[in-house]
Amino acid sequence: MKKGFIIAAVGFLLYAIIAGGILHFYTANPETMTWREREIFNRKYIGRLEIGAHRDEVLRLLGPPDISEARINSNDRNVLILFYRTHHVKSDGVTTRDETTPLLFIEDELYVWGQSAYTAEFGAQ
Repeated sequence: MKKGFIIAAVGFLLYAIIAGGILHFYTANPETMTWREREIFNRKYIGRLEIGAHRDEVLRLLGPPDISEARINSNDRNVLILFYRTHHVKSDGVTTRDETTPLLFIEDELYVWGQSAYTAEFGAQ
């Protein structure tokens, strides 16, 4: 009985070490995900972003955007907009703006995100 308990304890300990290592060292790669997985991933991590996050940090976390554009806002400042797919609208094999969440950067710092913020900044598109 004691021997069985030791074997079970050692097995559980090995399992915990392996699982902990995977959870600690594994990083998801958005580029290898299906579009459904990527939508979920993007929604999850966009919700965790903070104002002022650097563009490189966002790109490292979310991967390349589905759509991007650069514009000049009403204050004559350059704005980089990265659009990430976050919700399914139409099964046509193409990601369109209405299926994305825009992230707006000024001087490589995230200052706002979401469709309402994009519309407020640049009007109806």
